[in-house]
Amino acid sequence: MERLLATYHITASPQEIEARAEALALEQSVEMPEAAITREEIRTTTLGRVHRIAARDAQTFEVTLSLAASTTGFETGQLMNMLFGNCSLQPDVQLVDVMLPPSLLAAFPGPRYGIDGIRERLDAPHRALTCTALKPQGLDVESLAALCGTFAEAGLDIIKDDHGIANQAYSPFSERVRACQRAVRAATSRTGRKSFYAPSISGPPDQLRAQLALAAEEGVEMVLAAPMLMGLPVFQQLTREIFPGPVLAHPALTGALRIAPPLFLGRLFRLFGADAVIFPNFGGRFSFSQEACHALVDAARGSWSNLRPALPVPAGGMSVERVPEMIEAYGTDCMLLIGGNLLSARSALPARSREFVTAVERASRGEHR
Repeated sequence: MERLLATYHITASPQEIEARAEALALEQSVEMPEAAITREEIRTTTLGRVHRIAARDAQTFEVTLSLAASTTGFETGQLMNMLFGNCSLQPDVQLVDVMLPPSLLAAFPGPRYGIDGIRERLDAPHRALTCTALKPQGLDVESLAALCGTFAEAGLDIIKDDHGIANQAYSPFSERVRACQRAVRAATSRTGRKSFYAPSISGPPDQLRAQLALAAEEGVEMVLAAPMLMGLPVFQQLTREIFPGPVLAHPALTGALRIAPPLFLGRLFRLFGADAVIFPNFGGRFSFSQEACHALVDAARGSWSNLRPALPVPAGGMSVERVPEMIEAYGTDCMLLIGGNLLSARSALPARSREFVTAVERASRGEHR
């Protein structure tokens, strides 16, 4: 039977680690003492096994478990449950890596568009892409649409809702999508350059379906979704069955679980269908290290069976001045997200937005600003 390999970092003493690893294998498979198993076939097939233990330092160990692929049911929620369900409640455990067998990979086709598909839709085959966010939450529909028009006139590729913008009374989803999409369409007809508005979808399944139907009806090319807020199984379904365009994944709530960001944002979001993944860039207002960011980007773009690569989107307190640095760090197969730094320009927002677009184009060609 096929098995998956799940790797964890566990805090324990050298004297405790073997027993701790064996307990984790039980917890993440049969969830009962091995002595209580009465059927030999369960012991030989379903029971989790300790595959490897390696010391990282005096108090931290890397433990790899072998788990039966059949226990996942080949679906999103149960896969996450088997990887990190019960042990997410144990503060000494972090999930850091996963190796899936062919049968499991076949159950998750990954991004429908990925990097190449997004580039094709934007007619931008080579350079890094640009993205901004509509802020602050609390603006009315007319003001948000005006921002969309300004950003599209400046030539930004993706103009997304801030993930805090949902279906509030001051900016109802249906009115906002129609107005913002109309503003972007008018601006791109003048510039001749494609820009996409990506509304933030939210709520229970019936509301999500209605929002996605409206977005498709209005010609929206991309949506923003927070997989952990709506639930990973719901996210996986909408990327494959409901919305016909690319899906941009937001990392909200992912820090609540002890899952290494390169695995969670770079590989698992990609596995569940994210075409592009926003992540906190190093040196911004979050604590991701440069090493973690590079590992995340490698996970999102690297070769992985037949899954399309997902587009990495560094964000979180970035500035136009850092554009050359970010493109040097990640190359041109990325989309740079700058929001507040543009909006801080106030009346000079159009010029600052054009400066962002120009900086990305120059840095993509290897030119210095």
